[in-house]
Amino acid sequence: MTTAPPDIVPAAQARRLLRLCAGLATAACTLLAACTTSGACESPYVRSPQFKGCGFQNPPNPDALPSAGSWKIWSRFLFETKTDTVPTDPIPVQALDTAELQALDPQTNHLIRLGHSSHLLKLQGKFWLIDPVFSERASPFQWLGPRRFHKPPLTLEQLPPIDGLILSHDHYDHLDTATIEYLAQRVQRYFVPLGVKARLLELGVPADRVTELDWWQNAQYDGVQLTATPAQHFSGRTLNDRDRTLWASWVIQSGGQRIFYSGDSGYFGGFRDIGERFGGFDLAMMENGAYDAYWPSVHMTPEQSVQAFEDLRGKVLYSVHNSTFDLAFHTWHDPLDRIADLSAGRKIELATPEIGEVLTIGQPRTNQRWWAGLK
Repeated sequence: MTTAPPDIVPAAQARRLLRLCAGLATAACTLLAACTTSGACESPYVRSPQFKGCGFQNPPNPDALPSAGSWKIWSRFLFETKTDTVPTDPIPVQALDTAELQALDPQTNHLIRLGHSSHLLKLQGKFWLIDPVFSERASPFQWLGPRRFHKPPLTLEQLPPIDGLILSHDHYDHLDTATIEYLAQRVQRYFVPLGVKARLLELGVPADRVTELDWWQNAQYDGVQLTATPAQHFSGRTLNDRDRTLWASWVIQSGGQRIFYSGDSGYFGGFRDIGERFGGFDLAMMENGAYDAYWPSVHMTPEQSVQAFEDLRGKVLYSVHNSTFDLAFHTWHDPLDRIADLSAGRKIELATPEIGEVLTIGQPRTNQRWWAGLK
């Protein structure tokens, strides 16, 4: 995009225009199904059932509603005023340290919420990460873009040795450049959907540490079995690489327990298929945030997240993809309010842990609406 020279556009206005354009590009590539793909159609993934034409595609879903046009979406981000999308009160964070993590029972499975969809897991004594984002902003630019509501409960330097790392897709709020660059040689094994390996190699990850999986393919590492499962979403990190990489949900099996992680997804029949194949889950980490009527099929409303959880035959509904970044137009607490009310009405065991809180799968806990009363 070109801008008018300084003698035509005042400097302050020009800077504002550049900020707006960059912000729109970030939002479009990170959240919206509005970018178009271009360039050559050659790909090493043409044999994948998910790869058609020039990129990966979602499974057929006649009930999927279309997103609004790109200009309509961009104009909304440019002109609409947001209300209560960012908290003014501090988000509660339970600080962690390495000694506390090492002391967690190595015979069980633990989850620690780092923020948004980022999690640290201790699976039978081994540490794993899911979609880790430690940067200040979920953006290609650290001077612009959605900024964290809170600090992570521990720093990258405080992380214990990491056995495995799972990525759901390549959007900036899930695949963070600075985080992966730091962890590149510190993680023993990476598990990613098709095409994401190239992203990691660019960030310094050794090729022999990365395992790419298509939907329904599985791998085993250090006692943990992983299966990449379908999701209804999209991918891309620039305006011209739309859907060049695959997106996925994940099934994690450890110590006789099954964990589901939805990644980012709209509601679709695949949740029922996954539940039937695996016979239900001890805990399901369900996307619950960044939804909007302008992009109804790539993120779930709380009502859809609950329905997907029931399709999966889950025992504990664990809400993710909220409380850290301003990525849509709903209030920051709307996902939590709605899913808590829905779960109470359906007698679903809900987990909305504080940032940094340790949840041990299979052990009783009392869930708290920690956000209640915060502005």
